[in-house]
Amino acid sequence: MSEMEILYGKECDLDGWMKLVEQVSGDFPGLETEEALKEHRDIVLRFMGHDSAICTKIEDKIVGTLLISKEDSMLCFLAVDPAYRRRHIAESMFSFALEIMEPDKDIVVTTYREEAPEGVAARAFYKRMGFE
Repeated sequence: MSEMEILYGKECDLDGWMKLVEQVSGDFPGLETEEALKEHRDIVLRFMGHDSAICTKIEDKIVGTLLISKEDSMLCFLAVDPAYRRRHIAESMFSFALEIMEPDKDIVVTTYREEAPEGVAARAFYKRMGFE
C-alpha cells in the first residue's frame, strides 16, 4: 500500500484538489454548476492562504480534502475520493485538524439533515468522531 501524506494544501495543489471536488460534487448540494465550482475554487484558494486547507496525498494524487475555519472552530468541507474510502483518510485529516484548532473551543460541523438518505455515511462518520 502506498504511503499516505497529510499536509496543508498549497496553491500548487489547486488543480488536483479541484479534480477531486469535481469528482464528488454530486454529493454536495450547491456544487452542481460550473459557476459554483469556480466559486468553490476561489474559496479553496483563500483557505490555502490561511493554512486552513488540509489534503491527503497518495503518490502525489490528492485523495482527500478538508477545509477548516480555525477562528470559528468549524469543519467546512470534507471529501474523500470514492476509490480511497475506508482507509481512514477522513479520520486522519480530522486528527490533523484537531492539532491546529483552538483546544478550548467545541468544533462544529454542518451536514445533511437526519432524514436525508444521502447523508447517512457523513452523519455516521461525524458521530464516530464524537459529534452530537
